[in-house]
Amino acid sequence: MITEASVLDALSGVRDPELDESITDLKFISDLRVGDDAVDVTLRLPTPFCAPNFAYLMAYDAREALLAIPGLREARVILDDHHTAEEINAGMAGGMGFESTFHSFEETEGESLDELRGIFRRKAFVGRQERLCRMLLANGYSPEKLANMSLGQVPGSEAKDKYLGRREELGLDASEDAPLVVDPDGRRIPEEAVVQHLRFARVTRLSIEANAGFCRGVLSARYGINDPEEESA
Repeated sequence: MITEASVLDALSGVRDPELDESITDLKFISDLRVGDDAVDVTLRLPTPFCAPNFAYLMAYDAREALLAIPGLREARVILDDHHTAEEINAGMAGGMGFESTFHSFEETEGESLDELRGIFRRKAFVGRQERLCRMLLANGYSPEKLANMSLGQVPGSEAKDKYLGRREELGLDASEDAPLVVDPDGRRIPEEAVVQHLRFARVTRLSIEANAGFCRGVLSARYGINDPEEESA
């Protein structure tokens, strides 16, 4: 039997491509209805003008995650209150691809969907690497030590698990013998370049976190829901 818990677990693996956070943690799920072999999910975004590319990616990934649930026959994902909701919902319902859904939209021209996904996967990788390295530096590891560490030498943590996940998404070596600090193409960062590399990575990480904080605040104000960051302040 399909349960709400199994549906939410599946959706927790779907991330906002720009913010690198789960759509469940970001509270983008506004309605969820579970039947015997079908699920209806409604997505809401912080503003009606969030990039159509990102909106489509999340709707598409949500539907794919749901259809991977054993026993689920039908998954309907509806985007609510967005300026391209009509097009995206029609695309989801008709099984159309990205290009077919937005064939007449100038604002979606440029990178293909796969290229866009790749860009944000690389940014997520850099941000997660910096978070892990920052934690290790705070625990007494030197930049020189980080440059010569393998993944197997890194103590287990949630930060490490997420970093490994981002490496695997890029098809990079995530074995225990692989070097810890590498660029998004998997090349080891030389010891003399690690400090500069992590400074650049910090800018990427701060940008992601700032965007996430902004989106949480806007979503909270728009829909009158609690903002976890404000509650903890």
